[in-house]
Amino acid sequence: MKKLTDLPNIGKVVAKQLYAVGIKNDEDLIQTGSKKAWLLIQQSDPSACYNRLCGLEGAIQGIRRHHLSDETKADLKTFYTANTKW
Repeated sequence: MKKLTDLPNIGKVVAKQLYAVGIKNDEDLIQTGSKKAWLLIQQSDPSACYNRLCGLEGAIQGIRRHHLSDETKADLKTFYTANTKW
């Protein structure tokens, strides 16, 4: 089991947000999934952005968010657009 800050893309601020919504470690994040974790964060931080969503997915995959596949990025962008209020 890894601490959240041991994962790529997860700094102290995002780790604190994840912890606040009940996600305490890498296993919790994997089980929750990036989309649901992002939605939980967004409830308390409406500024949660697309990059944060990609960062969460990258953390789950064990890679920097910049290295997500184009297919994954497109899927996350669609999800982000459907779940944000402009």
